[in-house]
Amino acid sequence: MVLLENDTFLAELTRLFEKSRVSGAVSLTIKRFNGHNKPVPRKSKPPLPVPSEYLCLVRASLSSKKISTVIHPKDVNKFQQAYWNLLKSNINGLKKLKKIKSAKPKAL
Repeated sequence: MVLLENDTFLAELTRLFEKSRVSGAVSLTIKRFNGHNKPVPRKSKPPLPVPSEYLCLVRASLSSKKISTVIHPKDVNKFQQAYWNLLKSNINGLKKLKKIKSAKPKAL
């Protein structure tokens, strides 16, 4: 998995969306990140201090291509706006759902 800067991540994500038009699907994951790569076993070492501010880890994958970025709390609004614009421009291949009319139950 490649850890990228926020702007580079968005550019690569755009490329992944373009590749997914031909075949495949882009998988996105967003989660809270405390800055540690691996969990520390609790029995062997003392617990890690709780950070005052958590980071945000964003991952994207298309088949074997995987990219990720870490967003700092001060950059969340800027990244969210750019991410939203990217999603609006690239999510256009969704199928329209058919509305299913439910039958009204008959009164006794």
